[in-house]
Amino acid sequence: MIAIMDWSLKEFGEDAALRYDALFTQALRDIADDPERPGSQQRAELAEGVRVYHLRFSRDRARSALGIVKHPRHFLVYRCHDRAIELLRILHDARDLQQHIPES
Repeated sequence: MIAIMDWSLKEFGEDAALRYDALFTQALRDIADDPERPGSQQRAELAEGVRVYHLRFSRDRARSALGIVKHPRHFLVYRCHDRAIELLRILHDARDLQQHIPES
């Protein structure tokens, strides 16, 4: 997440980085509130209990005085363990999921 935020800051400026940070925060809140929320997809072919959630599904709730992220490009890969969310990866939506998920 730090690398994504650093890249966003360099490429798009501080306001854009702050908007993306707000979007990440909202998406994490959203899946913590409801891990199976609309937009979340179970991906059992990756590993047992793995789900993915694209940041675009939290976009409208992340609106701030700085605006909104118009075209989010990342998704969260996670699973639930004892009512806690285990964030496995944050990946760009152009990436091949199966190459970037740990086997364990």
